[in-house]
Amino acid sequence: MSTRVSPDGMYYWDGQGWVSTLSPDGRHRWNGAAWVPAPGQPYIAAPGQQAGAGRQPTTWTRPLQYAVAGWYVWSAIYSLTLPFLMSGLTTQIMNQSIANQQRLNPNASSPPGFADMMQNAATIGMWIGVVVVVAIFIVPFIGALRRWTWIYYVVMVLLGISALLLPLDLFDAAMGPRLSAASAFSMPTWFYVFNFVTGLPGAALFAWMLIAQVTRGPWAMKRVSY
Repeated sequence: MSTRVSPDGMYYWDGQGWVSTLSPDGRHRWNGAAWVPAPGQPYIAAPGQQAGAGRQPTTWTRPLQYAVAGWYVWSAIYSLTLPFLMSGLTTQIMNQSIANQQRLNPNASSPPGFADMMQNAATIGMWIGVVVVVAIFIVPFIGALRRWTWIYYVVMVLLGISALLLPLDLFDAAMGPRLSAASAFSMPTWFYVFNFVTGLPGAALFAWMLIAQVTRGPWAMKRVSY
């Protein structure tokens, strides 16, 4: 009898195929040289049960899970701060937009309190959007902890797209005021710089996920065949 035993100790090669190392009564296990008492509760292998192929975690798996989950925790916190960071900018944009409309239509007049009403509507809309986004972030957070394969690919694609768009933030930081000269408002330079800096960890995470996928598999789990 061959002494070749699978890495998990569940199967051994009998010369024709992989057979369960567990005895029929579930009390002993073949270790490749002798029958030894089986730890834990007895388990009876199904008749004709054969070993298959699966994926086993590697040293990268758990850190990668925590990195993806942590990224979405950070993204949720960042999203929740946006209404506060953008409050002053929203007021500026609204005032500039109204002033631009008055310049284009000098004979038209805005009703009293129109600017405040529009600003409140914009703030409420922003908070609704943030709540929806944070709720969506819960899905990849749970998927990372549970190692859902489809979540791995979705997150990797989204992070890849964000990484490709990062240079645009630097371009807008340098050219934004001139490009927006013809519009009603322009975003401040700090906004683009802040987006670029906060996006760098996401780009690094994308690179890690891509390397893990190529060299090991989704969630850095290697395929093992018995």
